[in-house]
Amino acid sequence: MVRISACHAGGRGFESRSHRLYLFFFWYFLFMSNKYIVTWKIVHFFAKKLALKLSFIRKWNKIIAVSRGGLIPATILGKELNIRYIDTICISSYNQNNNMKNLKIIKKSLLYDKDVLIVDDLVDTGRTAKVVRNFYKKSYFVTIFAKPIGKFFVDKYIIDIPQNIWVEFPWDI
Repeated sequence: MVRISACHAGGRGFESRSHRLYLFFFWYFLFMSNKYIVTWKIVHFFAKKLALKLSFIRKWNKIIAVSRGGLIPATILGKELNIRYIDTICISSYNQNNNMKNLKIIKKSLLYDKDVLIVDDLVDTGRTAKVVRNFYKKSYFVTIFAKPIGKFFVDKYIIDIPQNIWVEFPWDI
């Protein structure tokens, strides 16, 4: 079952009409199919929520985006948190048929600071997150969506997704 707790909503109820509308579609897609289609507006909305939560933790100086899924959320977080330094770690974990394959590291960032924010779109099984965590032990790892098996590998996320749901992002369509 999907849960969005008050903790994930910033400690308050869902006040805005647009937030309720997003949640309606979120729940609709989750219970009507085994695929959740994420729109650009939903990505932007929840990335801004994540940025707000991160702004209370500390002042961030640099972002490492996990390519390719973390590039758009990292850009939004960079704008919202006024971070201009965005680097990437490029990891290939799915093939063209959306099947998991052996992880292949294509490029690593050379940043190893404590104030580095690592951004991805989704943590699924945690395989990619484990690899990234091994390279950047002092960093803070965030995603927008998290599935039950992988959510323990990230420091902060916004939305819980059931393990059996396939998340279709707008850059994958």
